[in-house]
Amino acid sequence: MYYVDVNPADFTEEMMMQYLLYLSKTLGCSRVKCKMAAQSISFFFRHVLKNVYVIPSVIYPRPTGKLPAVMSPEEIKTMIDAVQNIKHRTIIMLLYSTGMRVSEISNLRITGIDSKSMRIKVVGGKGMKDRFTILSEAVLLELRAYYLIYKPKEYLFNGSGVGRKMSVRNIEHTVQKTLAQIGLASKHYTVHTIRHSFATHLVDNGTDLHTVKELLGHSTLQTTMRYMHLSSKRIEGVVNPYDMLMSEQGSREYHKSNKHLK
Repeated sequence: MYYVDVNPADFTEEMMMQYLLYLSKTLGCSRVKCKMAAQSISFFFRHVLKNVYVIPSVIYPRPTGKLPAVMSPEEIKTMIDAVQNIKHRTIIMLLYSTGMRVSEISNLRITGIDSKSMRIKVVGGKGMKDRFTILSEAVLLELRAYYLIYKPKEYLFNGSGVGRKMSVRNIEHTVQKTLAQIGLASKHYTVHTIRHSFATHLVDNGTDLHTVKELLGHSTLQTTMRYMHLSSKRIEGVVNPYDMLMSEQGSREYHKSNKHLK
């Protein structure tokens, strides 16, 4: 589409560089997306055109290290309370209480709910890996009420057709509509923010990082470590060194001024 009138066989390295710069500078695509595009172009040159091609890594945007947004427990509760539709409310409850990705909620089958072990089996998550996450007792009651009313088939949340799953886009729209309804649209929260909030609140409540890693389905602990930076409770008990310095200085001056009383 970028070179709409050019035969792909006539692509040059200079043309590909211009396209990658367009992705990076004009569209502001992430480092990951730019790298994926560059690797795809490299594959095309080497295996289709049979030409040597060196991936121009210099154009990749530097990682920003920006921490994701996190909702407070009060915001989560306000969000859930604002939803009148039981199906939509159950979806938001499940997103927060399990930390599942929106695609995993969309693909969740009825058979994945294990009420005996109080866990949910996530099949084919990111990287096509299966895992288990926790099931809330309160959410289980909501799920049972939802099931009696909607009687879903195969997938827990059906879309427009019988036995068809609810789309990721519809779930995202439900979340964004609710956020706007309660006046949180300006904070730029997304459906993925709920997953970040789940993980951060687990850390706040003392859950160890290895457990959080398994619940989220992360490949490495390094990915999970960022939730340590998002946790507010970790720093609540930390004494600022300046306050300590002033406290010690004040103590010395107090003892000095009262030395003559001994």
